[in-house]
Amino acid sequence: MRHRKGFTLIELLVVIAIIAILAAILFPVFAQARERARMVACASNARQLAIAVMTYVQDFEEAFPPSTNYAVPTNVPERIWTRLIQPYVKDTNIFTCPSASRTGFPTDWSTRGVGSIGYTAATAYDPLQLEGFATPATLPQMDEPARTPLFGDTASGPTSEKYRGYVFDPYVGQPNPIDPRLGTPLVADRDLVRELNHLPPSQLKPLYARHHATGDNRGLAMLIFGDGHVKPYSAASILAQERGANLLWRFR
Repeated sequence: MRHRKGFTLIELLVVIAIIAILAAILFPVFAQARERARMVACASNARQLAIAVMTYVQDFEEAFPPSTNYAVPTNVPERIWTRLIQPYVKDTNIFTCPSASRTGFPTDWSTRGVGSIGYTAATAYDPLQLEGFATPATLPQMDEPARTPLFGDTASGPTSEKYRGYVFDPYVGQPNPIDPRLGTPLVADRDLVRELNHLPPSQLKPLYARHHATGDNRGLAMLIFGDGHVKPYSAASILAQERGANLLWRFR
């Protein structure tokens, strides 16, 4: 009777080493493929947002929805643009980029937190104009819609979530009270691009190049422009620009 010979220790170690090598080679490939799929989904979400906003604009005499409302009489900011365009949105999941980390929604400002999208039309005191302050931006005010970002990937984290749509929204012709630089060309600002996953309040900045972020400013940020087109921009290309360069807030 012939006995079956088992594997030797050396053979087992060789097999384990081969598996480890294959895993080291394939796991990054799988991760990149997964991120590519997420980026495609993010771009699709962005296009749906663009369609929703542009439909709103056509229904409201070419006025963009205000991003933030200062409640009367408490003067507490509340993000409202998501609710204003919700009738034009079939799936509320489009407000969240699939690549963004899930950190929960804020509970102090608005019950409708937005997961990873910053919006940049005008902030307004009371859109019903009970008091009146800043009126929303309008389509005719855009000198170059194809070069004016309306939305962009923004930072994730419990702190930045409650500010999203608030920091990323300069007043029309006026500086934002949180960051006066936002009254000037924004995306070209070197300080407004980060690849960190969670930003502390002292470093809260709107644009987050989360896609394929590997450090050294190699990530991509998805931007939605005033004419409705969607395009990813690398952190490096944004950081390389000075104010007033290729990406501008072009409102009269």
